[in-house]
Parts: sequence; C-alpha cells; structure tokens
Amino acid sequence: MKKKIYIYALLLAAFAASAFIQGCSSAKETLANKSGAQLWSENCIRCHNGPSPTEFTDVQWKTIGMHMQIRANLTSTEAKKIVEFLQSAN
Repeated sequence: MKKKIYIYALLLAAFAASAFIQGCSSAKETLANKSGAQLWSENCIRCHNGPSPTEFTDVQWKTIGMHMQIRANLTSTEAKKIVEFLQSAN
C-alpha cells in the first residue's frame, strides 16, 4: 500500500514539474515577442518611476541597460530591446 502511494506521489510530482517547466518556457517565448516599449513598461515601471527617454544620451542608456539587465534579471535580448526603445526617442 505504501509503495502505491509513493508511486502516485512520484507521478504527481513529475506531472507538476513538467507543467511548471512548460509554463516557464512559454512565458519566455511570449517575452521574446514583445517590443522594447512593452518590456520597458512591464519591467522598469513596476519597481520605480522611469525617467523620460530623452533624459539620458544613447551611451548612458546603454550603460543603464547593462546595469538593469542584472538588477532586473532581464535576458540580453530583453535589455537590448528596452535600450533600443529608449534610444529611439533621442
């Protein structure tokens, strides 16, 4: 009896892990399809009031983007899209 419960628990855990991994990969795919403006509004604004895109130069935005990629746990693609969006206003 204990063996059956152990097997069911193991199968349930495997199913839950599979569903979690599948959900994470589809969420990453969705993020990859977003524009820099969308990523900026969803990631930057949730922690602080973002400055105006014209407040910094292109070089400064690139430096800020590298810093915030680490702080906000962004992928390099996401950070690049955000920086390009902010630079496009200059």
